[in-house]
Amino acid sequence: MKRRFGSLFLAAAFVVIYAESAAAKARPDNAPTSTITLSVDATEAPRKLFHARMTMPASPGPMTLVYPKWIPGEHGPTGPIIDLAGLKITAGGKTITWRRDDVDMYAFHFEVPAAAKEIQVALDFLSPTFAGGFTAGASTTAHLAIVTWNQLLLYPEGANVSDVTFKANLSLPAGWKFGTSLPVASQSASKVDFAPVSLERLVDSPVLTGEYFLVIPLAANPPNEIDIAADNNADLAISPELATTLKRIVSEAVSLFGATHYTHYHFLLTLSDHTAHFGLEHHESNDSRVAERSLLDDALRDVSLGVLPHEFVHSWNGKYRRPAGLATPNYQEPMKGELLWVYEGLTQYLGNLLSARSGLWTSPQYRDHLAESAADLDHKPGRLWRPLIDTTIAAQILYGSPAEWNSLRRSVDFYDEGWLIWLDTDTKIRDLTGGAKSLDDFCKRFHGAPSTAPMVKTYVFDDVVATLNEVAPFDWRTFLQTRLNSTDFHAPLGGIERGGWKLAYQATPNGVLKDQEQVRKFTELGFSIGLRLNEDGSIADVIEGLAAAKAGIGPGMKLIAVNGKAYSAEILRDAVKATTDPRQRRIDLLIDNEGHIENHQLSYGEGEKYPVLERDASKQDLLSKIIAPSTWAR
Repeated sequence: MKRRFGSLFLAAAFVVIYAESAAAKARPDNAPTSTITLSVDATEAPRKLFHARMTMPASPGPMTLVYPKWIPGEHGPTGPIIDLAGLKITAGGKTITWRRDDVDMYAFHFEVPAAAKEIQVALDFLSPTFAGGFTAGASTTAHLAIVTWNQLLLYPEGANVSDVTFKANLSLPAGWKFGTSLPVASQSASKVDFAPVSLERLVDSPVLTGEYFLVIPLAANPPNEIDIAADNNADLAISPELATTLKRIVSEAVSLFGATHYTHYHFLLTLSDHTAHFGLEHHESNDSRVAERSLLDDALRDVSLGVLPHEFVHSWNGKYRRPAGLATPNYQEPMKGELLWVYEGLTQYLGNLLSARSGLWTSPQYRDHLAESAADLDHKPGRLWRPLIDTTIAAQILYGSPAEWNSLRRSVDFYDEGWLIWLDTDTKIRDLTGGAKSLDDFCKRFHGAPSTAPMVKTYVFDDVVATLNEVAPFDWRTFLQTRLNSTDFHAPLGGIERGGWKLAYQATPNGVLKDQEQVRKFTELGFSIGLRLNEDGSIADVIEGLAAAKAGIGPGMKLIAVNGKAYSAEILRDAVKATTDPRQRRIDLLIDNEGHIENHQLSYGEGEKYPVLERDASKQDLLSKIIAPSTWAR
């Protein structure tokens, strides 16, 4: 399922509209050529149970139906087949015996009986309770649900998802409202009938529904809105200032790209402490799930709401312009993620840019987020063996990697290191052109005019290089490949430095780190003694080469006492702070190592260290120019 790095350079770019898709497999003789009806009963969503019924045309003979496996935007084989239950296939009222494939767990084989012209398929989906994962994680509560269509259907093996038409309807709990980009044909009481669409568009159009629901228009041409469902009505009390900021996200994005590729965009925002927290992009919507008080609490807002501009950027970068290796004709063909440093890395850069330009983040908050990400990447010994390009190729396994030994393993670093690389690129363009051009110009050429309805225009590495050269002639191929293939210990900080700032360390946490510790309930001492701890004192990660690792401490251990005092984050921080005194440069830690109590002595003398960006007065402040708004004045 992996592909050599160089192989993408030889592929040809192509364009796909919802009605078309490249590299289609031959259609099986008995694959449906007309509409499949899908009825989803979500009235038991509060019990975490969905029921689905399908009717599809078929011809006598062998037939195989498949459950979607490779889910767009999740970059891996994450289709939750384990939660499919109650599968029953019938024709003319008679049950058809099915058998799962011995190798492909997502495929179901059976014989369509003689004279049958259609079959009926019934299944249940057991919505999970665990909060991890993406859409396969918790998606329902007593008051809301996210309907993810790929979890509720089967489709013919080998079919091109843009060629299969579905006509769906959805039954909701009484009184629940809903939001979706899927076109509505009719609505009565608690049932919604949707217009016929391709399977590709259906899966790309989730439905957010809930008892407590708020809709806020954000723009008129083309229409944009945010649909918000919450577990508590009080959590919908968005301030006028924040509503204005959300409108600026749209106006700043349209200004950045110079065009749109959607007809009506829906931000689907879930406010709940009982669902998985993440964001997933769709062409005309995004499924973003955050803590229930994220509209009201400043720390939660700082840490969580950046998901909204990130996923919005994906409408241009990821959904419209998409790497050829991720533009597969169906949900069974493996995706190839070599260009995720563009798909996700550029989106991370531009999404954070919109957070600053819209006012969702202040300028100091943007710099604090950048400092935290840069410092984290600059303290990863795993860089010595795993180049960034391997994190993109291995994304399908790294998304599920544990926090333990993250510094040695590396994870999906193409998000934040992509931020650094594209900042490096932006500042380099500005340097090469004397400030006349910037990455904004690249975005307008690569993602912009003319405005279109939803469509896919694929690209390969050469297309990225060619467009950069159109903006500012330079050896961009070497510039990018050097950074992608580097096994240097240090992160690529050139964009920060060329932007007029430098990564430094101070004795107190910056505001963003304080918010992150409060929200995510951890203690960050990775930049001093090389230790990251969970709220209960258990050790999440250790940075090799720093004091904790040298003292023999590893992930999974639990800190019990510090210098003879029962552990708390404050006591440990005080001990680290005191090491600036030459008489207190030893810290005694009492550790529980899976039931074995051990004493570990740390030798350290630099006090607390937390990342911050410091201004380099010898250089122009390009960073402040980059994050300045284009459609309003601060």
